[in-house]
Amino acid sequence: MTIEAVLFDFSGTVFRLEADESWNADLTAADGRVFDLDEKAELVRRMTSPVGQFLGFDERGQYAWDNRDLDPEEHRYAYVEVLRRSGVPTLEQAERLYARSVDPACWRPYPDLAATLESLAAREIPVAIVSNIAFDIRPVFARHGWADLIHTFVLSFELGAVKPDPRIFRAALDKLGVEAAAALMVGDSAEADGGATALGCAFALVDPLPTVERPDALLSVLRANGLAS
Repeated sequence: MTIEAVLFDFSGTVFRLEADESWNADLTAADGRVFDLDEKAELVRRMTSPVGQFLGFDERGQYAWDNRDLDPEEHRYAYVEVLRRSGVPTLEQAERLYARSVDPACWRPYPDLAATLESLAAREIPVAIVSNIAFDIRPVFARHGWADLIHTFVLSFELGAVKPDPRIFRAALDKLGVEAAAALMVGDSAEADGGATALGCAFALVDPLPTVERPDALLSVLRANGLAS
């Protein structure tokens, strides 16, 4: 069947949280040593990985982790705990770093995102962003001037369902007014985003590489599905 709508995951698919030199002021060890690039990359991975649990928690922390994508306060608690248990020495530093993770300015688009959204708009293919997340990501798109290219956002904390729960994909399909068999889901997790296939959607997997290392994966997906030249 011809693709009539495209659903995109957010983190690791169309945008990526990336640590830069500005993190150094908020990321020093107890002895004053600045975290190296590999350590910062590992922190980002733990803050953004769509599935898996990297650390053990006490009962309060486990509850926050299990519900992190459904409630903003649990999300904050869980990831501040992740930062503290990953070597960030003070609560103050962890809270500043967490604030960066929810700051629209700290999310970088993949290089081909603009061309991808424009190509779909030119073909009148509606787009949904379907994300397991506990903060509003609409401002991330707005600051790049792309808000009008997204037809709907389906966010776990607003809906009360987390991928791969079929309800989150069904909500997106209903808002776009398309059948599952006519939709393509694009994401970086076969486990979470690939849950759309249970409804009959097509699925394309992309690698959540650093933005500079993945110049055209989104456009490649469109070309493979006849949605870009």
